[in-house]
Amino acid sequence: MAFHVPRAPGFQQMLKDGAKNFQGLEEAVYRNIRACDELATTNRSCFGPHGMNKMVINHIEKLFVTNDAATILKELEVQHPAAKMLVLATQMCEQEVGDGTNFVLMLAGTLLKNAEELLRMGLSVPEVIEGYEQACDKAVEILPELSCSSVSDLRDESCIAKALNTCIASKQYGNEEFLSELIAKACVKILPPASMSFNVDNIRVSKLQGSGILASKVVNGMMFVRSCESNIENVKDAKIAVFTCPFDMLATETKGTVMIKNATELKNFSKGEENLMESQIKAIADSGINVVVSGGKVSDLALHYSNKFNLMVVRLNSKWDVRRLCRTVNATALPRLCVPTPEESGHCSIVRQDEIGDRNVVIFEHSSEGSSVCTIALRAATDNVLDDLERCVDDGVNTFKVYTKDQRLVPGAGACEAELGKRIQKFGEACPGLEQYAIKRFADSLECVPRALAENAGLNPTDVVTELYATHQDEKKCNFGVDIESGEIIDAMEANILDSYLVKHWGLRLATNAAVTVLRVDQIIMAKRAGGPKPPKQQGGGDWDDTDDQ
Repeated sequence: MAFHVPRAPGFQQMLKDGAKNFQGLEEAVYRNIRACDELATTNRSCFGPHGMNKMVINHIEKLFVTNDAATILKELEVQHPAAKMLVLATQMCEQEVGDGTNFVLMLAGTLLKNAEELLRMGLSVPEVIEGYEQACDKAVEILPELSCSSVSDLRDESCIAKALNTCIASKQYGNEEFLSELIAKACVKILPPASMSFNVDNIRVSKLQGSGILASKVVNGMMFVRSCESNIENVKDAKIAVFTCPFDMLATETKGTVMIKNATELKNFSKGEENLMESQIKAIADSGINVVVSGGKVSDLALHYSNKFNLMVVRLNSKWDVRRLCRTVNATALPRLCVPTPEESGHCSIVRQDEIGDRNVVIFEHSSEGSSVCTIALRAATDNVLDDLERCVDDGVNTFKVYTKDQRLVPGAGACEAELGKRIQKFGEACPGLEQYAIKRFADSLECVPRALAENAGLNPTDVVTELYATHQDEKKCNFGVDIESGEIIDAMEANILDSYLVKHWGLRLATNAAVTVLRVDQIIMAKRAGGPKPPKQQGGGDWDDTDDQ
């Protein structure tokens, strides 16, 4: 008879075998803070124009070489529950304003690191949380006062390009002027004349390997990397019919049997099918349609008669591409092969097949203004650079959308954070309770931005931050930030280093909320992992390099 071993008394005896329980400052709070700090430190070197790239290979062995924090965090698949909270905060910032993910991660990580020092000094967790929340409210209250400029005209390309410059420079330093002009041109073209309702999905990106970044251009319409099916490759003043079905004879809904007794009947049967297809395509051509777009396969017979009646045929594999094209040319997608009415057919200035590099592309282009969709054709030498350019365009387009909601700009280059830090420090000194220590540490945490900018640019961060704070003692110099080239303190407004007000506003809020949520956790209870069938062993067993001798 087996001897019963009693479990240790306490909370652990209530859990199943294999469950884990961590509680208290040492086991739960400090452990969470260390995990979050590690994650923030990993991404800190990616911050700013001189940010380093990370090489991430995800679970399906796809390679990413990027300094975009949102992509790195998405592909890392972070498992630690506390670090996951920071990842969720960065995702919220990405959804809300499309940028500022690294700012949220860095600030939350620094707040937690400073909170650990306060807790070791003897402050309680509620006091630290109260101080951080007060400091965050004060920062959000001060932020509108730091607004130094605004985007005066959302339909002026040069004005938009200047406002997008800083956002683009953090991803593609050196090409920011060219790319910001490209994105501004595309965004202004599709902005509706009567309203400011801007849809990010209306800016499409087409990636074409070869040439260089400066060969990228904007197409006023849609561009597909494929060849057209028919012999006709260029149509001006195009009337377009869009079908979601295959461009072929419609099959019957039920199975049928045809009895053919001799060769004449067989010939007549084939001829009847051909005559029917010819009459259908002739009717489409007679209605004025000269371009047919199909969402399915195009049969040889249909292609033959399309060439006969001078119809250009384009096949699109994606139903999303078909929907976007309908939006571009104002057409209605038809589910079966029939003659479209004038209301259902689309119109576009020119449809042409072109060659860019060694790839054929089909372009649906509007020569006049007012297209509802624009495509940015990106060129670069490698796929990794193209992917990074696409992420850069995505950030730029999202920043433009932020400007349609709030045009205010705050000084960049660490100027905004230094000024906020200085004012929150004064606010902390005026507070009587123990939370004043947490408020001051919040102010210290804000210097993580100028410090990271200086560190990544190869400057001495301590000297730069000290000089920056000394400059900000003069109230007239609240716009002064770090020049990452020379290491001097410059006027960020004169240098056109400006950040969106909303990005800073949401960044401060989300970083503080994430840090406070992590600090509120005082116990970690982990159930035993569910047991399941083990994955099959690889044939040969062991690592790939163990089989060399076999």
